[in-house]
Amino acid sequence: MNIQNTFIALRSRNFALFFTGQFISRVGMWMQRTAVIWVVYSITHSIFMIGVATFAEQFPSFVFSVGGGLVADKYDRYKVLLLTQILSALQAIALTAFAFSGNFGITLILILSVFLGIINAYDVPVRQSMIPETIEHKEDLNNAIALNESLNTLARLIGPALAGFVLVKYEAASCFLANAISFIAVIGAILAMKFPKDKFSKHKTKIKTNFKEALEYLAVNKSIAIVILIAAISSLLILPYITLLPVYAKVIFKGDAATFGWLNAAIGFGAFTGSFYLATLKKTADFRRVLIFNIFLFGVSLLLFAYSRNVYLSLFFAIVGGFSSILQSSIIITIVQSETDNQYRGRVMSLIAMAIFGMLPLGSLLVGYIAPVVGTQFTVFMEGVLGVILGIVFYKNLINTSNERIKH
Repeated sequence: MNIQNTFIALRSRNFALFFTGQFISRVGMWMQRTAVIWVVYSITHSIFMIGVATFAEQFPSFVFSVGGGLVADKYDRYKVLLLTQILSALQAIALTAFAFSGNFGITLILILSVFLGIINAYDVPVRQSMIPETIEHKEDLNNAIALNESLNTLARLIGPALAGFVLVKYEAASCFLANAISFIAVIGAILAMKFPKDKFSKHKTKIKTNFKEALEYLAVNKSIAIVILIAAISSLLILPYITLLPVYAKVIFKGDAATFGWLNAAIGFGAFTGSFYLATLKKTADFRRVLIFNIFLFGVSLLLFAYSRNVYLSLFFAIVGGFSSILQSSIIITIVQSETDNQYRGRVMSLIAMAIFGMLPLGSLLVGYIAPVVGTQFTVFMEGVLGVILGIVFYKNLINTSNERIKH
């Protein structure tokens, strides 16, 4: 670990602006997301409808992420990022306006969630592929990627905790308003960035943006393809346990919106700790060995969380789960970002978006269907079992790839 260089990427002005604006916006986003899930469950009392709400927001990202990757590699990433943030702000404003007016229902929530999901399909690959463009020193790239993940996870710690408090005191409309206001920071930060005039025009005239090329690239670079496959399987079969958190908060722990917020915040705290740890790792660290360890740790944390009825013990297991799950996903993104050639990065990052934002909503629907049949706690327990199996299946491949990279 190298604490001294934990924030070294912030010496780049553009990345510092990017980091600050995104952080404020992410806190608002998590407040909105937490409020939406709680409102849906409070109105319907249906686990399946929680899955539907998650599906509505995230599955469009799967459908349109191929286009998002092509856009990231073909067009001016800076202008596309500014456009996606403006559209996301409009979505938040619309949700806020309807909530305060009282014209608010499940159908409207789902429609606006689908709209946001389509925006995210273009926003995520562009935003991720922008990171290397915002740093001035190439050796800071891994640190910048890790810090970017840490801002998302710190936002996941702060956002749900704030949302839990606001939901109890002021209701959901205020959470939506906070998210709408947060876009002032991110849009302002983007406008304040300064790049050379030809910074984003060089790559678009040199490549033929064919998505088939990205698949052929991954066929040759199997070590990158494997970690994307791990992300897809985990997002489909293991990560959807978060869909069931409202049930744990309201039914198992006999709590309220604040309890739901604390469960999400515990996961966020663990995730932030994991991201901070990742940021302290040297660029020569053996990321694949860290990845395999945390795949196992995530599975075990779910096994322990599943049948716990003590809220404080469950919060601890949630912290461990947040720590290991974010390290798993962050390391996968770090590997892909750092090992993928620049001309393919946008399209390959869109595959990561497909793996996460495509598989997670499908998994949420699956969990929403299965949990009422076999039980919420048994469903989470089986997700833990699948997490351990995932580690066993890919252990040899990740270790062998790690050994080969050390030799070279």
